[in-house]
Amino acid sequence: MTEETRERTASELTGEDLVLSYADEPVIDGETVTAEPGAVTALVGPNGSGKSTLLKGLADQLSPDEGTVLVDGEAVSEMGSKALAKRLGLLSQESTSPDGITVEQLVYHGRYPHRGFFETITETDREHVDRAIELAGCGHLRDRELGSLSGGQRQLAWIAMVLAQDTDVLLLDEPTTFLDLHHQLEVMEIIETLRSESEVTIVVVLHDIQQAARIADRIVALKDGEIRASGEPQAVITEELLANVFEVDARVERTERGPRIEPLRPRHDEADPPQADRPGGVELPTD
Repeated sequence: MTEETRERTASELTGEDLVLSYADEPVIDGETVTAEPGAVTALVGPNGSGKSTLLKGLADQLSPDEGTVLVDGEAVSEMGSKALAKRLGLLSQESTSPDGITVEQLVYHGRYPHRGFFETITETDREHVDRAIELAGCGHLRDRELGSLSGGQRQLAWIAMVLAQDTDVLLLDEPTTFLDLHHQLEVMEIIETLRSESEVTIVVVLHDIQQAARIADRIVALKDGEIRASGEPQAVITEELLANVFEVDARVERTERGPRIEPLRPRHDEADPPQADRPGGVELPTD
């Protein structure tokens, strides 16, 4: 069976006992995380908690000092760059490209793992590019140059490029950051469509925990480089977690669409008592 005709099945992505460092200082120190096949796993936590560092380790963009990253039991460190790019796609915050290329040209770059150096574009390439552009909702931008696009439009183009890569695992590093509400919802719709219509495993770093509660099958909450909680949103997102990890007092309401979070006030000190006497206040557990 050729690579183009193999039956697609969702893959499991695991980081085992990972130690990830910058300037010889561990940011992630011995943590294990698993993204289940076909599910959306959201990495959440306050600024500086290690979310993006963990994602870079999983994407083989940052080599672990210790531990192993596995796709279906195979170490990514032992895969060649093209072989890995067929299995794992990454949308990074640092993505850059010349402003003069069009959206379509950018999306075709996502097909590079599937083509030889001198090979021309195939019908399969065209099909994947067309589907990626349609799924990302940027067909009307197809012939526009990147330099003429808004930040939200450009982000949709980058998402289309990584979708055209047609990988078993997709890693997204804060794909909604700096986007207006309309484009944030468009990105959330793309993730929901991928989960329901494609055999792809998604790991996404999200700054907004409410978005994570809505979109994710599994939440991994980090603080100071440690995984503080992991599981389904209904179980993980609690008033206690928001107090201890995000340092906010909040009310959490259970709804059919998942937990709904109402922030009340920042916690300036871990010993701060909850202020139930404030309007809308709620009795929360103290640390």
